[in-house]
Amino acid sequence: MKIPIPNPRLILILTALLAGALLFWAIWLRVPAHIPLPAEAARPGPPRTLRLGLNIAAGSALHKAALRFAEQVGERSKGRLQVQVFPDQQLGNDDQMLEMARNGQLDFLLIPSAKLSSAIPAMQYADLPFYFSSREELYAMLDGEPGQMLLAKLHQLGLVGLTFWENGFKQFTANRPIHSPEDFAGLRIRTMKSRLIAEQFAALGAQPIPIDFHRVRQALAEQAVDGQENPLVAIVAMGIHEVQKHLTLSHHAYLGYVFAASKPVFETLSPGLRQVIQDTARELTQWEREETARLETGLIETIRAAGVEIHTLTPGQRQRFSAVMAPLADHFGFEVGYDLLGKTGELRYLRQMPAAGKEPLIIGLDADLSNNGVLAGGAIYRGMQLAQEEINQKGGLLGRPLQILARDHGGNPSVGRQNLAWFARLPRMLAVMGGQHSAVILAEMEDIHRLQLPYLVPWAANHDVMQHGHSPSYLFRASLDDQDVAPVLLGHALGQGGTVGMLLERSAWGRSNAQAIAAMLARLPAGRVNIQWVNPGDPDIGLQTEALLQRGVRSLVLVLQAHETQAAVKAVAQQDEPVPVFSHWGMTGGNFFAAAQHDLQRVDLRFVQTVVVDDAHRRPALNAFLERYRKRYGQEAPVPALMGSVHAYDLVHLLARAVTQARSQDREAIRRELEQIPHHAGVMQDYKRPFSPDDHDALDRRFLRLARYDAAGNIVAVQ
Repeated sequence: MKIPIPNPRLILILTALLAGALLFWAIWLRVPAHIPLPAEAARPGPPRTLRLGLNIAAGSALHKAALRFAEQVGERSKGRLQVQVFPDQQLGNDDQMLEMARNGQLDFLLIPSAKLSSAIPAMQYADLPFYFSSREELYAMLDGEPGQMLLAKLHQLGLVGLTFWENGFKQFTANRPIHSPEDFAGLRIRTMKSRLIAEQFAALGAQPIPIDFHRVRQALAEQAVDGQENPLVAIVAMGIHEVQKHLTLSHHAYLGYVFAASKPVFETLSPGLRQVIQDTARELTQWEREETARLETGLIETIRAAGVEIHTLTPGQRQRFSAVMAPLADHFGFEVGYDLLGKTGELRYLRQMPAAGKEPLIIGLDADLSNNGVLAGGAIYRGMQLAQEEINQKGGLLGRPLQILARDHGGNPSVGRQNLAWFARLPRMLAVMGGQHSAVILAEMEDIHRLQLPYLVPWAANHDVMQHGHSPSYLFRASLDDQDVAPVLLGHALGQGGTVGMLLERSAWGRSNAQAIAAMLARLPAGRVNIQWVNPGDPDIGLQTEALLQRGVRSLVLVLQAHETQAAVKAVAQQDEPVPVFSHWGMTGGNFFAAAQHDLQRVDLRFVQTVVVDDAHRRPALNAFLERYRKRYGQEAPVPALMGSVHAYDLVHLLARAVTQARSQDREAIRRELEQIPHHAGVMQDYKRPFSPDDHDALDRRFLRLARYDAAGNIVAVQ
């Protein structure tokens, strides 16, 4: 068969067309010159020089680790980053270097965690004396979730937390041996300026005397003080071992250093270079700790050679110190943060291995411990803790100790549901206590009943929290109901005459209050009540309040959380004639008073409570509770969110009664017995049948009253 030969002219035309098309697509698809390639693929330019400042001298473990960091970052970045290290305060003191890093004038900073504690009180975590059972436990916490929580808080200072390095653990020195807490009685002990450290030595019977670090040796030599605490490297560097006779290796607290990057600088680096910096800093953490320990071995010999007698606390002696110091963590619970302390307790629980038959029974706390309801969450925890300790002093429940495990949901319903599922999986879990936010509890409602988990409500007032349609109900409340609260607030506001303005949070809680006053509004003339709905966290709440005031309202009703209430009260305080304000108790669950106390000098703010401190003179049970509370937490100042503590305290004791009656840790049996408690002498009242199958609310509208803050921040009754 003869194959036809293509026309040569046609082949030439087709070839030209194909070449043109390929050229067109090549031009069309090429990367334009003005679009930069990713930084990691770009041709390396001139190296970027970054500075790292620290206060410690050359030759220390911190300095050696910083030099290794500089070397490895240079290698791993292939020369794109060069880090220069400046030890011994060459760039300024700690405060100066901190400010430089915040402003982007210093790239990296190694700074004692104690130096950050005035701005971030949680940084006192590692300063808690005898709080950690061992170096290994502290390292596990700092390298785990608690450490990440601490580092995340640095963002508010304009820093990026990388890791924790150290200058060693603190040890005691004195002119007499220290083996027990009693050995500190009457001693004058030098401390840095720290309320936590001052309380530490006061609890030991010593007199804390704050003295600048560089004057410590002179003060000891002149016998102005009798002893002090410091890591071994500081003891030798300052010559303290030359003027003290005894060293006790107590390892009682930690002089941690925060390794941080300047956030303004860090954000200019590519993701790949950021990762190089983070990985290198974290990987060197173990080396820096080992180098610190290695250097300390030589320092001990230096101290011994100076004629100092060296003592080491035995496990039994440490336990005695730990018992005396144990309450200190909770004295500073709000400063350090119950989110952090709760996470530490959780990790300890997972690590512990109690003897068979002595495993604790668990009650969980699922609350906001870090956000707008932080004061309520901490107050509820304290009330639970006081009840737990009383129960354990009497032998526990069913022959086992009772233990609290607290988890933070930060006001996020999805996190609350995760917490609830985690609690339900724990063996020997009796019940869960909720926090401030009704929205979280409502989101958990199906899970609570599916898991058949008794759920105690010490704060949330939403009507639907208890009227949910599930039978049998697993929720038991000692609080008030919005159906009773909102009408009282509106009634008092209407009593001022004129138009009433209302600011309601756009949430299930706000809608619950709106529903509660619907019948009242229907009977009022149109326009008598002007309602504004606001989103939680809305930065314009002050402007919305101002707009209401410009319409001539004569009073305000607020159903808002702490931060939003503070913004509204500030707007009222700025008026020539501030109107009276009536508020739900939600604002008392956050740090409202601290932020608003100046504005409260001009604003008549009244809010709902069930219990106030001035009830103590006529209620012996409340008076006894307040005495125990103040002794336990060293709290002579106003008791934060007292209502939450009292409600939680009573609920734990009611739960304990139900467990005792059930003679079982079975959760369904406990639920049934909560409905059958005949009587309990509580702080709020003598409960007579607090719960029944048809009614799981232990309190009613008889406990509703108006309160206010006094000048010191105490919540007192409105006369």
